[in-house]
Amino acid sequence: MRTWVTLPTTLLCAAAIVFGAEPMLRFSATSGNVAGAPDSIRIDLLRWSTDAEREQLVSAWNMTGKPAPAQRPARGRAGRAASETPLQATPEGTLAAALKQVPTVGYLWSSEVAGYAIRYAGKVPGANGIDRILLITDRRLGRTNDLWKPVSGTPSSYDFSVIELRVNAQGEGEGRISLVGKVTLDPAAKMVVPEDFVVLSNVKRRTPNL
Repeated sequence: MRTWVTLPTTLLCAAAIVFGAEPMLRFSATSGNVAGAPDSIRIDLLRWSTDAEREQLVSAWNMTGKPAPAQRPARGRAGRAASETPLQATPEGTLAAALKQVPTVGYLWSSEVAGYAIRYAGKVPGANGIDRILLITDRRLGRTNDLWKPVSGTPSSYDFSVIELRVNAQGEGEGRISLVGKVTLDPAAKMVVPEDFVVLSNVKRRTPNL
């Protein structure tokens, strides 16, 4: 039986309390449609991202901001690069680099030993009472294991993961993650969002002390 807390999680949570970074909002969920399902998921949000932080990330995706340092292929045994031509910049590459430059605003925990830092958290109120919670991690879920490997479809190659929760007034709903397909810029959300691939069920808003 899986439990919420492991030793690393306990230490990190204790450190967060010491430094006054207790979660302002918490969600629980169950993973699905991936190799490690069903797994208990917890999302702790410390704060919402600022407009400036959001614009910084959108600018990176649109490649209209300050260009990221040029990337070159890894050097071989002889110490020479296979090619001296820098890799071509891409929206996903510049966004991945920009995510490392903004503060951590939350964490995603699963049965894995280490959690995932959330570098963007935004909320889009829905006219029909369904709120959209958009989150982006600076590391792709399942980067070092197969727990998040989709049971069907070709896994995305992004270095980050985009998560969208859709919850009602009671804080219940479902979520999708950019594990397959592409992410696109959503004008209404003013942020990139994943295609419709549901991998989180039983999403519930919790009080921070639960």
